Amino acid sequence: MNSADSYLLEIKGLKTHFFTDEGVSPAVDGVDYAVRKGETLGLVGESGCGKTTTGRLILRLLEPTAGDILYNQQSIYSFSKKNMEK
Repeated sequence: MNSADSYLLEIKGLKTHFFTDEGVSPAVDGVDYAVRKGETLGLVGESGCGKTTTGRLILRLLEPTAGDILYNQQSIYSFSKKNMEK
């Protein structure tokens, strides 16, 4: 893939499970998508389907159970807190 075809944001197999007294609750379970520079993405769905949790994962306000988030082909989990603020 050349730089013109690369993705600005890539979500790969994103999963987040919350552990409660009742057991494991999957909030986000296997999300995959990619956005190129200049594109717009909208997340829509029913209440409680994981839209806000997905956004919080992208902003690193939550840590995923599994999967990766790439920004400019680099995992955001390799970024320092200072780099995330830029």
